Order: sequence, then C-alpha cells, then structure tokens
Amino acid sequence: MKNKLKIERAILNLTQEDLSKKIGVSRQTINSIEKNRYVPSTVLALKLAQIFNKSVNDIFELEEGD
Repeated sequence: MKNKLKIERAILNLTQEDLSKKIGVSRQTINSIEKNRYVPSTVLALKLAQIFNKSVNDIFELEEGD
C-alpha cells in the first residue's frame, strides 16, 4: 500500500512528533507508516484522514498485489 502521509504532513507543516501527538500514537508509528513498514488500522487511517481533511483514499492507495 502506498501513502501520501509525508506529503500531507508537509503541506500542514507538521513534524512526525506533532502528528503523532494529534492522533495519540508514537512518532515511530508515523515514521513506519510513511516508510510503508506498517499498515495502519482502520481507526488510525480515519484519524489521519480527519486531520488532513481528506478521504482515506486520498492518503492511502492499494498497490497491485495488496
């Protein structure tokens, strides 16, 4: 799964730490999502989408084979 989390975070000028505090996860979780090492839960994906005022599909995209 690809994601645009880092781009969306940069648009709002948020650090990984800032974003992690807003949604109640560790900075390492944000880092792992950005590097495609961790697939967020539905609840976490929805929280991220809400922060960026986007749909989940605007941030996360399935790749062939997912």
